[in-house]
Amino acid sequence: MAIKLTTTKQQAGVVKALVYGAAGVGKTVLCDTAPTPIIISAEAGLLSLASKDIPVIEVHSLGDLNEAFLFLEESKESKHFETICLDSVTDIAEVLLTELKKSNKDPRAAYGDLADKMGEIIRSFRDLPNRHVYFTAKVKRIADEVGVNHYVPSMPGQMLITNLPYWFDEVLAMRIGMTDDQVQYRYLQTQADLFWEAKDRSGKLEAIEEPDLSKLFAKIQGKKSTTKPKTKTTKKEK
Repeated sequence: MAIKLTTTKQQAGVVKALVYGAAGVGKTVLCDTAPTPIIISAEAGLLSLASKDIPVIEVHSLGDLNEAFLFLEESKESKHFETICLDSVTDIAEVLLTELKKSNKDPRAAYGDLADKMGEIIRSFRDLPNRHVYFTAKVKRIADEVGVNHYVPSMPGQMLITNLPYWFDEVLAMRIGMTDDQVQYRYLQTQADLFWEAKDRSGKLEAIEEPDLSKLFAKIQGKKSTTKPKTKTTKKEK
């Protein structure tokens, strides 16, 4: 077997990111800030982008998702899209779970199959070459044994909740903060704390970043187009 050598620098040419957060926080709108995006949508939540003209592929089944992947992998028409946005991976998993429950009498078997199939799907889209990939996910609140709330990306089934963050170099929490003047602003949390799960494997991001994917990707890639948030978080964060 012939061995094809690459370098760590070549492998780091594009960004694969997962952003999770509450409904309405702006995860879908963030697609519009990505370089030349196309959206793979499994939810009816694109009203926030109604004034934009971003191409969308709607998926309602595993078959739809497979067709979308083949289009992105093989079609010349798709090559100019720089960013693949999957909105949301939580909804895609729920669509697939519905299909699997119909073919499995034992719900536990359906969740096991879901973990395997979603792992394959996420890695397939994540590993599309020469394109940024942006996944959104809903948020899940988990209370520990002493009642402290922790927030993580939401998926159906505990196995997927546990595995999902390991599949990405960038896991970011999209949150809403409040200035001292009582003005709300949105930001991306890039580092984990006692309550929110997050990570930045690139090591190039501040603990809080502006919600702009083009600037975020450029910063990770070491390009000049970077912007630090104008407002720092306060104790009034949500």
